[in-house]
Amino acid sequence: MKFETYTQAVSWLFDQFPSYQNNGASAYKPGLKQTTDLLQFLGIDPKNMSIIHVAGTNGKGSTCSYMSSILTENNEKVGLFTSPHIFDFRERIRINGVQIDESSVMNFCQRVIDLDLDFEPSFFEVTFAMAIDHFQRNKCSYAVIETGMGGRLDSTNVLQSRIAVITNIGLDHTQFLGETFPVIAMEKAGIIKSSQPVVIGQTQKEIEALFIEKANSFSAPISFADKENWNIIESLELPGHQKTNLKTALCALQKLNVPFSEETIQKALQNLHSNTGLFGRLTKVSENPLIYLDVSHNQDGIQATLLDLRTIHFDQLHIVYGASQDKNVMSILSLFPDEALIHLCEFRNNRSLKKDDLLTLQKSDPRISSVSNNVNSTLKKLMLEVPKQDLILVTGSFFLLADVDLAAFK
Repeated sequence: MKFETYTQAVSWLFDQFPSYQNNGASAYKPGLKQTTDLLQFLGIDPKNMSIIHVAGTNGKGSTCSYMSSILTENNEKVGLFTSPHIFDFRERIRINGVQIDESSVMNFCQRVIDLDLDFEPSFFEVTFAMAIDHFQRNKCSYAVIETGMGGRLDSTNVLQSRIAVITNIGLDHTQFLGETFPVIAMEKAGIIKSSQPVVIGQTQKEIEALFIEKANSFSAPISFADKENWNIIESLELPGHQKTNLKTALCALQKLNVPFSEETIQKALQNLHSNTGLFGRLTKVSENPLIYLDVSHNQDGIQATLLDLRTIHFDQLHIVYGASQDKNVMSILSLFPDEALIHLCEFRNNRSLKKDDLLTLQKSDPRISSVSNNVNSTLKKLMLEVPKQDLILVTGSFFLLADVDLAAFK
C-alpha cells in the first residue's frame, strides 16, 4: 500500500490503529513494550533532547504550552507533543508552533506500514513515535511531552525525562486509572525518574505525602508550584486556573535552570497561540454577544472554567454543552448555575452522547432549553436571538469544539 495523499495517510492511521479519541475504551492499550519495540524497529533513539514530561488530570496542555512558548522566546528549538487535536491531526506535533508537515506524516505512516510488524501498535503509539522522530530529525533542543492518559503505563513513559511535571489529580478516566485520588496519583507519579526533579502543580492534602514518598524513593527532588512565591504573574490578565498552570510551568523551568524574565513571560503569553497553537481555553471568538470556546470536559475542569467566568461581565449565561458517552453528565450538569440556559448538542465523533440521550436529559432538567445534533445551527440561532450583553459558553468536549465553524465568527 502506498499513500498518495495526506488525507489517505491520516485515514489509515485512524482506521488501522484505533484511537481513544474516536473509539474510547476499546483503543486503550496500556504498557510500554509495544512502544519500545516500535521505536526500535523504526530506529528511533529518543536521546539528545531535554525531555519535559507532563502528566495530570487537567491543565496538561496549557502547562505544556506555557513552557514551550517561554522556551521558544528564549530562542530554543522546541518540540511540543499534545493530544487530542481539535481540527487537524497535525496539531498534536509542533516545533515552535509550526505543525508537522503533511509529507512528513505521509512518509512516517509509509515507514510503519512497510515494516510489516507482527504486532499492532495503537494509534497513540504510532503518533508518539512520529513526534519523537520529527523532533529528532529537526534537532530540537527541548521536547515537551504530554502524557496521553495516566503516566506509569503511558507510551510516553519510555522517555528518560529531565523533569516530571504533574499538574493535578482529579477523578477522570477512572475505569482505567482507578477510582480514588491515591490510586490515580500513583499512576501519574509513574513518570518520576531517578534523581530528576519533580514539580507538582497543585497541593492536594490527601495525596501530598504520597507524592513526597514516591519522589524520595527515587531520590528525586520535589517541589509544589503553588507553595512558591510567584509575584511575577499576579498582575497578569489570566483566568485563575491558567495562573495555576503558568505557575507550574515557571516552577518546572526554574528547576531546569531556564532563564526567564517578566518581559519573556509577557512575550510568551502574547505569542502563545503562534508559538504553540493552544486553543479552546476560554478562547473568545465573538464580542457581541460574547462567545467563548473551552475544552473542559470533566468536573474539575468545568468547575474551574465556571469560576473564571465570574471575572467577566455579562447578563445571561447560555451554555452549549456536548459530552462523550463515558462522562458523568448528570454530575457535570449539576455544576452549571441554576440561572444558566443550557443547550445540549450531539457532535460528529462516534463517542458522542446521541440526540435521543440528550432529549432524555432534557426531560429531567428545566434549564435545558434545546437539544440539537449540530452545534453550528445552535450557535447561529443563539447569535440571532440572545441580547448582545449575554455570554455563550461552548464546552464539554474537544470533539464539540472540532465541529464549530470558526469562519462564522470572522
